[in-house]
Amino acid sequence: MAGSLHAQITESLTPGRVFSSLFIVFVGLLILDHTWKPTYPENIPVVGYGKGTVARFKNFYYYMFRYRDWVIEGYKKYNKQNRAFVVPAAASRAPDIILPQSLTKWLLEYPDSVVSAHEAHNDVLYSDYNFLGKVYADDVWHTLVIHKSLARHLSTLIPAIEEEVSVAVDEAFGTDTEDWKTLNLWDAWLTIVPPVTNRMLVGEGVCRTKEFCKAMVSFVDQVILNCFALHMVPQTILPILGPLIALPNWWLWRKASKHSLPVIRKRLDDMARKEAGDPAYESWVAPEDFITWDIRMAKAEKKFFELDPYVISKRLLPIQFAAIHTTVITGHSIVLDLLSSDPAKGYIEGIREEAERVLREEGGSWTKNGLSRLYRLDSAIRESQRLSNFSCTLMERKVIAKEGITNEQEGWHLPRGTFLTVNLEGLHHDDELNPNAREYDAFRTSRKREEYEAKPQSERNLDEGLRLKNLGMVTTSDAHLPFGHGRHACPGRFFVAHELKMVVANLFLNYDVKPLAERPKHQWVGVTVVPPVDAKIELKRRKGTV
Repeated sequence: MAGSLHAQITESLTPGRVFSSLFIVFVGLLILDHTWKPTYPENIPVVGYGKGTVARFKNFYYYMFRYRDWVIEGYKKYNKQNRAFVVPAAASRAPDIILPQSLTKWLLEYPDSVVSAHEAHNDVLYSDYNFLGKVYADDVWHTLVIHKSLARHLSTLIPAIEEEVSVAVDEAFGTDTEDWKTLNLWDAWLTIVPPVTNRMLVGEGVCRTKEFCKAMVSFVDQVILNCFALHMVPQTILPILGPLIALPNWWLWRKASKHSLPVIRKRLDDMARKEAGDPAYESWVAPEDFITWDIRMAKAEKKFFELDPYVISKRLLPIQFAAIHTTVITGHSIVLDLLSSDPAKGYIEGIREEAERVLREEGGSWTKNGLSRLYRLDSAIRESQRLSNFSCTLMERKVIAKEGITNEQEGWHLPRGTFLTVNLEGLHHDDELNPNAREYDAFRTSRKREEYEAKPQSERNLDEGLRLKNLGMVTTSDAHLPFGHGRHACPGRFFVAHELKMVVANLFLNYDVKPLAERPKHQWVGVTVVPPVDAKIELKRRKGTV
């Protein structure tokens, strides 16, 4: 009897029936998910396939492929008329309300206790799982360390960054002055950015360790893959699936920590002995990098949990994600945008001439002042950030106040759990804000800056000078958002600006690069750009530069 029952059960468990059952459960969980998602006011218009159960499933399905189209549609129909709109989100997330430019200031005026950037980022990145535990997702310690220390030490870091850029560029692009070389541009940037970034994070020894950098790049890739996967499943099963899908993150952290932990432990010991007055450490000076800043701040604030070497090594992970991913995409885009521009416009020659002149005036080494005078290169990078944006929307915020928030001007109230964001795609490609917005004009902001600098001191207007200075790539505004805006703007943007300028200047000072007939096309998956990672360039080292 038992054998007969077992046989009947086995026969009934066909692949088709199992799949159908799982599909029904999946759909049921999606419907259940909808019950906890915030309900938005009826007077906020919606793009996509509308409301209702069938429309909701169509929105889930097409999110990956049509999100950018929805964002553009909403910008033209609603944001341009100073109205917010709702855009569908992936299965595990509540829809976003995309605000017009006119409401950016209103959004940023709310305190973090009411509208939270941190909570929004945690939800978008599934930080509880991707960054190895809720304890690391619940606070912004690593961000506070960067905020407090990076800007004040940036000038003294420039020689180290320049050294690392030189080593990395030589490795990525080669030193052959005789033959043209074809290489993958994406791979080249992945060779350059991780060691340069980690010179600031973990110091000279570890930053040049191939296994460490490779593990960190793989970690960043894994976070992105995990986010795509977790976006598409019901929120209900995230506590089960999240830890499982993040298992590779743990393995990659352990692989990288083999190299970072010995340095962290030694730094803790060195700093302790220095503080204790050990005569052997009388002349010893702690390297200025994230490890030192983290330890120094933890001791000052008596955060003893933060002095655990394992904790410090995990605090590096979200910084690696933020610093590597967006910098590689931006650097990759800059070179493609420049090489695919009409050579007759003289962008590369202009950047090369400026870099040669400024570097010579600075005595042959980069300084903070010298980098700030690279107006053409700054403009070229800013223009690439504008035209080749890496995300459709930015400045994600989550309403966390129990009472929600109200906008009297629009006449709506948003409940707790609402997600708000700003239309990067629309703003950056609006002809009224940027004439000929779909054209790459590398010197869009530098022409007027150079004209101003060429005037005699007596003819310069200070207000005009300040306005032009605010056109620099690191100055955020409600129309220039690659680094965010307001008090939560990227704290590492000044470092990134120096890094990108040094790499691109090094490239065009030391290499001849063939122009591209056309720019390789990128794709969009959901909110995020997928760069043309197969794009190749041809270059040759210039004689006399080796």
